Amino acid sequence: MASKYEHLFVRTMGSCVDDLVNEGAVAGLPTPENVGEAFALMRSADVPQSRIHMTYCWINECSSSVQWVSEHEHDYDEVLIWTGSDPDNPQDLGAEIYFDIEGERHTVTTSGSVYIPAGTRHCPLGFHRVDRPFRFSALSLSPEYASDENVPREGR
Repeated sequence: MASKYEHLFVRTMGSCVDDLVNEGAVAGLPTPENVGEAFALMRSADVPQSRIHMTYCWINECSSSVQWVSEHEHDYDEVLIWTGSDPDNPQDLGAEIYFDIEGERHTVTTSGSVYIPAGTRHCPLGFHRVDRPFRFSALSLSPEYASDENVPREGR
């Protein structure tokens, strides 16, 4: 007998690159070669009851600065998460990220996250260097990803 909760699972993560309207080519920026494919962990397109949109991708090595995401804001809260891949030192990101909040530059070299309240301008986001692959996730407290600069295209 099938579980009455099966419809709440995402068992095969689909590509969600077209959802992410402020990143790479969708935002008019070249997609950095070190950024892996974006996958949907949870979104209303896959689980209609979902009230969040969560993605992840791998960020691979690069030795020079690369901008990935352009400046924008959302009308919902968001959490960005970066997790290093060294099981012996999980705090070490193995990279140096730059990230702006309301025009103030922040540098990140450890695994962690940032909470971005609705209406807060943030990014650009990019990498000064990546010595070892790490995972990047974005948790939007909204069923769909959207921002003030770019609006998701219909029919995706």
